[in-house]
Parts: sequence; C-alpha cells; structure tokens
Amino acid sequence: MKIVHTNEAPAAIGPYSQGITVNNLFFSSGQIPLTAEGTMVTGDVMKQTHQVFKNLKAVLAEAGASLETVVKATVFIKSMDDFAEINEVYGTYFSDHKPARSCVEVARLPKDALVEIEVIALVK
Repeated sequence: MKIVHTNEAPAAIGPYSQGITVNNLFFSSGQIPLTAEGTMVTGDVMKQTHQVFKNLKAVLAEAGASLETVVKATVFIKSMDDFAEINEVYGTYFSDHKPARSCVEVARLPKDALVEIEVIALVK
C-alpha cells in the first residue's frame, strides 16, 4: 500500500490522503473544486466540474494512472438539476473510455461544493 500525494492537487482538508494505491489499483479520495492552492472555485457547476477533473488528473498522474485507466467513478452532486451540465463536462473527459459510474444527490458537500468525484483506476 502506498499513499499518493501531489502538490498539483489540493491537500486533504481532513485526516485522509489524496489517494492510496494497493497492488495495481488506485483509489482516490473525493475531489472537490479546490485549486491546488486551496482556493474554492466559485461559479457554476460546469466550472466546478472542470476543476474537479483537473485535480483528479493530477492525483491519477502521481499514482501512475490516468483518466484512461479509470474503471469506476462515483459522482456526488448537490442537486440532480445539475445532472445534465455535469454530464456535459464529464463527457469531455470520458468520451471514448467510459468507466462504470454511480451518481448520487447529497444534502451537502465539503465547503458547499456543487460536485465531488472519486475514482478507482488501474495503475500502469
């Protein structure tokens, strides 16, 4: 087991790591729209979703994985009303490769984010 940490994504805001690799699998913690410097991205859900993917790409790269090796994604959203907009952004990152996915509406996310995504990926 190896703890994954990169300064290219926001530091954990609690007692957890950005991700963990076990054998050839990488498990990310949920990424919210914080910049690597820790500033919350404000604005619409599409802008926030792009930041979440920027963070995911950074932790995946540090783990030796990529969006192309993601096997499962879990998307947490503040409102199902944002589902279509999140899907539009999501589809730009997972166009040819479409991992398994769950999407759930939640009452609240850390720092009042509109979206949070976690992934499981194969390490190359």
